Amino acid sequence: MLEIKNLTKVYGDGTVALHNVSFDVEPGEFLIIIGLSGSGKSTLLRCINRLIDPTEGQIIWDGVDITAADPQQLRTIRRQIGMVFQHFNLVKRSPVLTNVLSGRLGYVNPWSSVLHRFPPSDRKMAMAALERVGITDQAYKRADELSGGQQQRVGIARALMQQPKMILADEPVASLDPVLAHSILNHLENLNQEEKITVLCSLHYLDLIQRYATRVIGLRGGEIVYRGDRKAIRSMTDEEFKEIYGEEAERVSVGPHDGGVSL
Repeated sequence: MLEIKNLTKVYGDGTVALHNVSFDVEPGEFLIIIGLSGSGKSTLLRCINRLIDPTEGQIIWDGVDITAADPQQLRTIRRQIGMVFQHFNLVKRSPVLTNVLSGRLGYVNPWSSVLHRFPPSDRKMAMAALERVGITDQAYKRADELSGGQQQRVGIARALMQQPKMILADEPVASLDPVLAHSILNHLENLNQEEKITVLCSLHYLDLIQRYATRVIGLRGGEIVYRGDRKAIRSMTDEEFKEIYGEEAERVSVGPHDGGVSL
């Protein structure tokens, strides 16, 4: 489904965010990318849908090289790959329903989207997406009137409007408390299991990773330093933990979490 081949990203200031990263993602996986801030997790996810252009390497999506795609091909590819952001990326002053409808931008005429002219079928789909994440009662409120957990559910509903085969979730619970974190990841897990949507997600806390991941890739300094399936991640040794998070890192409890990172 998705093949990452020798992916490298070097920013203009010389920072090497990714170096020679290679792995595959199979249909139906809930693959979690782990590592400290600055390890390359966000850069990796944003390279996959070309929000960031890689420096070298290939990203193959259903046999198509995303790194070589022209604008029209990229528009088609992006329809199939939803994105959920750490800080929600909502238009705060716009109604929730309008934010969700923006997930259809890849399907409608650009001028229609600017004027918020979406067909009735899209509006019906948007309400169904809000129902899927349990917030239909918030549809006509401004996005900035919602709690952080509710805003992230709007972000998931927006991604669903693309009818995606895969969702990229970039630290989707980093700004949420532990209870809300589980709620958001439960929504993603349900989509993964019930709708067969592949999920590629970056996370910090080990307990969340152990609970939701079917497979894990660990990044450190832009390179892969760990690969493990669900069984392996649940029996991760201290040595493997330190290989990802550094020698000074320790597993600590963070509220209900058991497996945060202490530096």
